[in-house]
Amino acid sequence: MGHGHGHGHASSDVDPEAHRKPLEAGCGVGQILFLDAQSGIAGDMTIAALVDLGVPFSVVEEAVGALGIGGYRLELRSQSIGSLGASKFDVVLDGQAETRHYTQIDELIAGAALETPVADAARKIFLRLGEAEASAHRIDIEQVHFHEVGAVDAIVDIVGAAACLNHLGAELWTSPMPIGHGSVKCQHGQLPLPAPATLACLRGVPTVEAGIEAELVTPTGAAIVGAMASGFARWPDGLVASHIGWGRGTREFPDRLNALRAVLGSRQTRVKTSDYVLVECNVDDMTGELAAFSIEQLMAGAAVDAWATPITMKKGRPALTLSALCRASDSDGVARVMLRETSTIGVRVIDAGRYERPRKIISVDTEYGTVPVKVSGGDYGPPQIKAEFDVCAQLAQNSGVPVRLIVEAAAAAARAKLDKSSD
Repeated sequence: MGHGHGHGHASSDVDPEAHRKPLEAGCGVGQILFLDAQSGIAGDMTIAALVDLGVPFSVVEEAVGALGIGGYRLELRSQSIGSLGASKFDVVLDGQAETRHYTQIDELIAGAALETPVADAARKIFLRLGEAEASAHRIDIEQVHFHEVGAVDAIVDIVGAAACLNHLGAELWTSPMPIGHGSVKCQHGQLPLPAPATLACLRGVPTVEAGIEAELVTPTGAAIVGAMASGFARWPDGLVASHIGWGRGTREFPDRLNALRAVLGSRQTRVKTSDYVLVECNVDDMTGELAAFSIEQLMAGAAVDAWATPITMKKGRPALTLSALCRASDSDGVARVMLRETSTIGVRVIDAGRYERPRKIISVDTEYGTVPVKVSGGDYGPPQIKAEFDVCAQLAQNSGVPVRLIVEAAAAAARAKLDKSSD
């Protein structure tokens, strides 16, 4: 049996969801979801692999249905690769795809009845695409209109993928992105691979030469990885697989399996990440207001965290150490902000490996409203649960209930949701 949505239904001989038990919401919190993209990645391949892994297809259908757009139907079917079982996902358009501007797409997603983390993730992915297109064409993002990636199928792919990732709640890792050689035809003519927007989406993402004349990574796939992945490896060290899924691509390659493999599992070892650096400077002539503004600018950029520490310099002069933690790949930009916003004449960059809990935002319903909750898992003890305070504060103002009661209700709902997923 197949699955359909929209204006029609698809059919196939085998139900793609019949071979495994559906995964409960939040089952991946504290775990790793690894997308093995040796043959490339696209939006449809991502959804197919995650549904094949165990995400209920209804998660995709409900999220996409919340957008309120028509002119398409969803097709999910089993499509083996030789003797290897896999799933294939397609968005079949009923007519010509509509060209949309970035702002229209962002407003469409923001206004849909989606869970907050799903909407946030989808908007983040489209922002990555919009910024890439704006950079390639050297225009403002508000002027960007999507041709290839702006059609209904890309909107469906991105919202569906965001819903699948949120359902699992796992930390996303991917393999390095394979780059084919040759050119790709688009509205602007023949362009070298990777296409400009694809390459811009892959800023900060490791790549490898694939040795094949083909576009293996689409702009949509690149945006999903660039916006959502938090780690990259050929294979995550210590990964213990619990669920595996395969998502087929459309093209056939003579000597390459065109499929995306999704692996959900835990990490047996505590892994120290060393891809972070600490950017610092000492200043003795800045006011507290200027230091606070500098921290705001660092956080608005690529800094993961930023702070100021009182110190005593030579001759007993009071001063501040301004510090910013960031990924090594972002250190140049963070250093530039620090040099621009402070009175220092130089900054130091220090390797800063760190231990960290895997974390994910889940959405919970309380009697006061829906609240995003940050859940930090891993093998460091019981999960840490923290409700988004700004949302709780707004609900408190709306309802007249003390904010602490809303925080407690959200935490209790999150614990119940996690307990249910672990049963």
